[in-house]
Amino acid sequence: MRRGSIVQLIVIGVLAGAIASAFALIPGWLPQPASREAGRIDFVFWFVTGICIFVFSIVAAVSVFAVWKFRAKPDDDSDGPPIHGHTGLEILWTAVPTLLVTSIAIVSAIVLSRNDAQAKDTLRVDVTAQQFTFTFSYPDAGNVTSPVLMLPKGRSVELYMRSLDVIHSVFVPQFSQKEDVVPGLVTQLHITPTRLGTFPLECTELCGLGHSLMRSQAVVMEPAAFDSWLKKQGKTAAPPPSTTTSTTSTTSTTTPRRRRPPASPSSMPTAARAATR
Repeated sequence: MRRGSIVQLIVIGVLAGAIASAFALIPGWLPQPASREAGRIDFVFWFVTGICIFVFSIVAAVSVFAVWKFRAKPDDDSDGPPIHGHTGLEILWTAVPTLLVTSIAIVSAIVLSRNDAQAKDTLRVDVTAQQFTFTFSYPDAGNVTSPVLMLPKGRSVELYMRSLDVIHSVFVPQFSQKEDVVPGLVTQLHITPTRLGTFPLECTELCGLGHSLMRSQAVVMEPAAFDSWLKKQGKTAAPPPSTTTSTTSTTSTTTPRRRRPPASPSSMPTAARAATR
């Protein structure tokens, strides 16, 4: 191949890669990550996207160059010259995709393993899903319950999720993770929030007529603010202290009445005496 053709291939490939990169970067397909796991997942996404853009640039350059340089004339119906395969080229285009796919698998496995790893001070949150609401409880704080997922920034959190009726799903776009909640099973999801804010939490599994209304929020706050919120909720939910009422038994002295003696006949009225007779 002549040097001019190689330069043309490179120019076409660079243009194709630039166009593909613009489509990948400018629209902002992904939300800004708000957890450590989301940052790792985004890295895998962009790693795979970069490989795809690289492969697309090569394929687009060869395709455009072939159509441009070797297109047949409108009145040319002859067959092209027979070409024997190139063994080295075939080995190359088999080995390179194998290496690329293997690298994607290795990077993905590392990210999945690190995302599932729990820290020593992991906060447990029990999530109960039912049509069409979420309930979040904190066993480490006396089972304080909340309709909103409250999380401390920078602390490892493990969600233990169960469903009371049908299949649901917990998804926070800024956390880049989604986990199904299946009846009869307890599914888990590990999160380490890294950004303060309020983020939408929604069910992404069609669970009935009110599925679109099954939404909540995930609020990430400073650890001190989270601890004070837990204490406040614990005081609000605590039952009133039981008061022991001591009753003092009072003994009343009752003076027995004196029985009147029966009246004498002389003191009875005349009609009464006549009746007694």
